[in-house]
Amino acid sequence: MHTYQYIHPKEIESTEEVAITNEAGEVVAISKRVYDNILKKKMDIMFDFRYFLKYNIYNPTGDLLFTVKKISRRGRLWFEGQDAKSNTKYIISYENWRLGVPELYITDGNIKIQLNKEMEDWSQFLFNNEVIAQWKADYINDQFHMTLTIDEKSPIQNVAVFVGICQATLFVGA
Repeated sequence: MHTYQYIHPKEIESTEEVAITNEAGEVVAISKRVYDNILKKKMDIMFDFRYFLKYNIYNPTGDLLFTVKKISRRGRLWFEGQDAKSNTKYIISYENWRLGVPELYITDGNIKIQLNKEMEDWSQFLFNNEVIAQWKADYINDQFHMTLTIDEKSPIQNVAVFVGICQATLFVGA
């Protein structure tokens, strides 16, 4: 099990760089909310900072590792992620939303991971009905303290993929 931690300002609109550290306290990635242009940033104020949602995850030297953004078209909502190194595209979407209990799924076309979102406890990533990763945010001293764990049996080991998906879907959300 690999454990990562980071502290995010309470403001979801924050565009500060947020360092993600491993168990040894080493910075392994940097998360940053980004806007494609100033007009989108200004318009996002009207939508409670939840419409123009995009996160970039970088390595400590500034190279892009992963990008995730929110897409909303024709009444449907989903997120698209892109691994910058492998060029793998991930679709993060809600299923069964018409039944009243939407479930979040992550797929790259080959694997399908279920994401069980919890507000007060660990949100779990399930693959073949086994927990492969989990994420939790605790609000302490006007900041969010996030913890992410990734199991060795997870088909995705890239911390940038998990952090990007967690920031977009769990921290900011729909």
